[in-house]
Amino acid sequence: MKQLEESSEESKDVIKGVLSDDLQYLKDTYKDCYDVVFHFFETKEQKSAVIIYIQGLSNIEEINENVIKPLLLNNWTTDARFLKIPISEIKNNTTYNDCIQAIGSGQPLLMIDGEKVALSLGIVKSETRSIEEPVGESVIRGPREGFIEAISVNTSLLRRRVRSPQMKMQQFTIGKHTQTTIVIVYIEGLASIELIEELKHRLDKIDIDGILESSYIEELIEDSPISPFPQILSTERPDTVVANILEGRVAIVIDGTPFSLILPVTLFSFLQSAEDYYQRYFISTMIRWVRFLFFFISLLLPSFYIALVTFHQEMVPTVLLISMASAREMVPFPSLIEALFMEITFEALREAGVRLPKQIGSAVSIVGALVIGQAAVQAGIVSPAMVIVVSITGVASFMTPRYNLGFAIRILRFPIMILAGTLGILGIMLGICGIVIHLCKLRSFGVPYLSTLAPIHMDQLKDTLVRAPIWKLNTRPRLTGKYNKYRQSKNQKPRPPKND
Repeated sequence: MKQLEESSEESKDVIKGVLSDDLQYLKDTYKDCYDVVFHFFETKEQKSAVIIYIQGLSNIEEINENVIKPLLLNNWTTDARFLKIPISEIKNNTTYNDCIQAIGSGQPLLMIDGEKVALSLGIVKSETRSIEEPVGESVIRGPREGFIEAISVNTSLLRRRVRSPQMKMQQFTIGKHTQTTIVIVYIEGLASIELIEELKHRLDKIDIDGILESSYIEELIEDSPISPFPQILSTERPDTVVANILEGRVAIVIDGTPFSLILPVTLFSFLQSAEDYYQRYFISTMIRWVRFLFFFISLLLPSFYIALVTFHQEMVPTVLLISMASAREMVPFPSLIEALFMEITFEALREAGVRLPKQIGSAVSIVGALVIGQAAVQAGIVSPAMVIVVSITGVASFMTPRYNLGFAIRILRFPIMILAGTLGILGIMLGICGIVIHLCKLRSFGVPYLSTLAPIHMDQLKDTLVRAPIWKLNTRPRLTGKYNKYRQSKNQKPRPPKND
């Protein structure tokens, strides 16, 4: 019985070949859609025909010149191989659902009376912005190209860098109403088959009205949605995507957004920058160490200051302690309240600088911080030392290459400050232990979040804690490159010429 119902539904969806009946179905579907145009005309054989397209999504000039004009002068044929119109991309559609998808994607639909096939024509008109350098991922040395909102342009940027046919691009359509095009990109033989199948399974389970940005996909497929730490890397840089798929990872390109997703990732993926591989290796290593140092400073510096001032004054040198005590003499609040007030104010100024117009955003944030900080010190609300601590913490937070990881640290800073204000150093240690336990349990598509430190892989540390020379990076990451371990042959180290 169920099979009979399914076959009945399928028969209703098939194009009948009677133009009036087919058009009635499509007109009912696009009722009250003023931008959907039904253009009627007759072919040379006196057959009624119609072209259906959406204003603004289809190229009207090409429709008139390359479709309507040839059909008025030439004989009609249903075989796309012999259709006498100068269009390279032509697809046969036999169901109403295929026709609706073609029209919605901007492809004009050609229907002829008596024909049980409708042709979708690849005459899409799309307004796109030019390719520019990503604002949030700028580099001193490296490519200046960034993704834009058009998925066809983004995939072409990837294909320009990887010309091998082993790079596969599989298309999905997600969103009941938006019908957003999504493409997963990977290199066959490098990416794990289980990883690709798991990603397809998670994408197939998505049933939602619309996808407006890559964050929708990120939240719907990540392993631990309640964790503050990001488990999928987002980037606007094509070179970053290519570098990751060459290591055996998978990328997701979404139409309508310049941000692409990369998975699986680890914590250290968010602490690395594309420029690490474009500078000399000892420079990149030094920058990484500075980045790691300020990563911990942005998380723990206010908490340590609160703990020292409140509970552990004996750990502070005497001269410095006397100076701090004299500066705090007129401050009526405990150090915890003082720190919370300054941190919340700093976060408000940072968000105000982001949301305001660019012309005045930076000026407001800088002037606001200076004025409020100076006024707070003169009014005796906070101490000068606290202003210095909060300022260093703010600068340290800007050194995190990925905004979403920096935001997670900003969130966790507050509970650790509260623990430091109530339990001192013990509270900080408890907070750190809780974070480490959470990170050890976290997974990104089955890959441990703290890999390659937990579990430790000694041969992989040369691209984690340091950035070894390119000629030393012979192997791919262990957990994503097991199908093709070596990325280059050995003995790549440059050697000086022998002297005669």
